[in-house]
Amino acid sequence: MKTAARLLLVVFVLSGCFAAVLNGQAQDFSAVEIKTTKIADNFYTLEGQGGMIGVLAGPEGVFMVDAQYAQLTDKIVAAIKKITPSPIRYLVNTHVHPDHTGGNENFGKLGVTIFSRDQLRYRLSNPAPAANGTPGTPAPAAALPVVTYDQKVTLHLNGEDIELIPIRAAHTDGDTLVHFVKADILMTGDYFRSLGYPNIDRANGGTLNGMIEGLAQTIALSGPQTKIIPGHGATVDRAGLMAHRDMILAIRDKVTPLVRQGRTLEQIIAAKPTAEFDSKVPSVGTTGDRFIGQLFAELQSAK
Repeated sequence: MKTAARLLLVVFVLSGCFAAVLNGQAQDFSAVEIKTTKIADNFYTLEGQGGMIGVLAGPEGVFMVDAQYAQLTDKIVAAIKKITPSPIRYLVNTHVHPDHTGGNENFGKLGVTIFSRDQLRYRLSNPAPAANGTPGTPAPAAALPVVTYDQKVTLHLNGEDIELIPIRAAHTDGDTLVHFVKADILMTGDYFRSLGYPNIDRANGGTLNGMIEGLAQTIALSGPQTKIIPGHGATVDRAGLMAHRDMILAIRDKVTPLVRQGRTLEQIIAAKPTAEFDSKVPSVGTTGDRFIGQLFAELQSAK
């Protein structure tokens, strides 16, 4: 019974049944406080509830990375006003999930220009159905990015060169790596998280190989002093990112032969292919079983 319950939990996580929670509809944001951390002379991170926000501040206006949930916009704007009196001019979404894009509509109505990959805008307009087949709700017009791209874009603002670099089919099919060149900062969104195990959102176009390639691309752009800011969790250096990539490869190499042998998902979970990493990964929770399930589904489809 315990094993069956565990498998049911994995299916529940994989099926997207947390959609209402992800959209912020079932959460109480009243007690959420925005934590501001200075990373460089004119660059800050904001932590609240959801994905990590980046803020490049200066006299030419504010450039933001991600927007968290709509219910937090007023608190986020207030936190930014404590950093700078300059207006918020630009916002880029690193991927489609609502803990990163939920505030888009509010910021769009404030006159902020929103950037994203072509694929991200499409998924906001044409969301994947829920696991039970219920159609998704398209984002309102004000929430949609107005500048889209599928090749590298560079913005020049406040003395900084900001590169928006497409990462192909990694966490989702609309991921962007944001490179603040002079500050030597990389923001990855959720194709790299330093909390829990990786999350390959196959329903929104994510793939294992794309995630591995995206991490390799990020490693290649980083140097010994680079600050790598994940979608969730603590900032790491190049060595930390390489360790994360190597962990994915090690778990993949344990799961692959089990799939080829015809083992079921339940049997593979019972084999504990993440065991050597469980004590090293912060906030594991159910993310290990989720990741194994995602690997299983992808490796099965490749057979």
